[in-house]
Amino acid sequence: MEDQWQLIAGDGHDQRLPATDIIVPFAWWREQPAVLEEHPGKVAVYLNPDDEVALLAPLLADFPMIALNFPQFKDGRVYSQARMLRERYHYKGELRAVGEVLRDQLFYMQRCGFDAFQISADKDSRGAISGLDDFSLAYQAAADDSLPVYRAGRLL
Repeated sequence: MEDQWQLIAGDGHDQRLPATDIIVPFAWWREQPAVLEEHPGKVAVYLNPDDEVALLAPLLADFPMIALNFPQFKDGRVYSQARMLRERYHYKGELRAVGEVLRDQLFYMQRCGFDAFQISADKDSRGAISGLDDFSLAYQAAADDSLPVYRAGRLL
């Protein structure tokens, strides 16, 4: 499927925005909301692991998509951000994993509420997506609403 979103990196100052749907850093969106309100395309934001999800909560209805950045595979704070957006703040739009998105993490990302994954161009995206099928049972409850094994009445 063709990706309609263009990620805008950097601080955005003096940057000419394309007339397409864009994803901007949340900090930039907070600093320049008037510029983005005039934008002809859709506007989404991305959060870094140290961004406060609570600051975004009152604005969730404004965003058709939120991207959460995995700057390195070992930073687990993004999983918590995803669960908060889905479970605490009931965000219903697209939740996209960007950055260091690896095959081994996709199953867990989906369980935390991600429904879209931006796989690096240098990675095998078809092989990565097969990571969603790595496990058939889940032991814990999660944002994906699948029943944990103890509640589903299944025996191991």
